[in-house]
Amino acid sequence: MGIQKITPFLWYATEAEEAARFYASIFPDSRVTRVTTLPSESPSGPPGSVKVVSFELFGQPFTAMSAGPLDPFNHAISLLVTCEDQAEIDRYWDGLLAGGGTPEQCGWLRDRYGLCWQIVPARLGELMSDPDRVRAKRVSDAMLKMVKFDIAALEAAYAGG
Repeated sequence: MGIQKITPFLWYATEAEEAARFYASIFPDSRVTRVTTLPSESPSGPPGSVKVVSFELFGQPFTAMSAGPLDPFNHAISLLVTCEDQAEIDRYWDGLLAGGGTPEQCGWLRDRYGLCWQIVPARLGELMSDPDRVRAKRVSDAMLKMVKFDIAALEAAYAGG
């Protein structure tokens, strides 16, 4: 297999390794693959102060770096996790909120490191793009009232309940 052409890169002030290990503990097929400490002086600090962490979530490569404060994470970039059932939504939602995360509207949350996530049922796109726009609007209206997604409530809205 060739080299990964595009890899998400996340900049943390100090906790890249801790965050990578936290995420890998939540998702299957996930692990930290390498931790490298920069042995050189850099704009972010003296030798040893910058850490680059390679890790995988669901087998997808990521890189994170601890290199001092720069720009905080915001909603312009989030990680979207597509879930097959309510148990999966609940597991990832609760896992990512552990230790100080913050729930937000419409399936969004911010983890304790400030990274934004969307925990979304796989079926949501299908329900909202239904050619019957009345059904799609009911789903959309229900979704907009939710914090964590409730698949049964979305399905009920779709069915007209």
